[in-house]
Amino acid sequence: MTSPDNTPAKPAKVSKNRRKSRELVLKGIYQLFLNQKELRLIIRELADEPEFDNADEEYFRQLIEGVYAQLPELDRRLVTYLDRPINELSPIEHAVLCISAYELIFDASIPYRVAINEGVELAKSYGGTDGHKYVNGVLDKLAAEVRPNEARRPAR
Repeated sequence: MTSPDNTPAKPAKVSKNRRKSRELVLKGIYQLFLNQKELRLIIRELADEPEFDNADEEYFRQLIEGVYAQLPELDRRLVTYLDRPINELSPIEHAVLCISAYELIFDASIPYRVAINEGVELAKSYGGTDGHKYVNGVLDKLAAEVRPNEARRPAR
């Protein structure tokens, strides 16, 4: 397709994005921690939110179902790098750590720097004042364990 001046037209920007998916998953895991609701009910409620239309629905479902299924394993792996019992984390920080840890451990298609950065951004937006620093530190240590080859490479 070309524009009126015969230059190739840019493809339409897809408004579906993974960051919005992660934000919705954060809300869902947070609800799970606070209310112990069934996952299917949480997903249904989140799908009714207006911002759901901007999310990558397939990734949202993959991520929330994966985090939910792997919560015991995620907590087991994270506890090694925490300076306090996991039940003393704020529910937001706990949820953010679980989401990013899931991406680091179970989704090699997500570069480790992206998984960490997205977690830090979620913590900045939704967490306590310096929660993002804590999240960053924990995720850096986890990445060194689960993605040693990636984590050792120098940044470009």
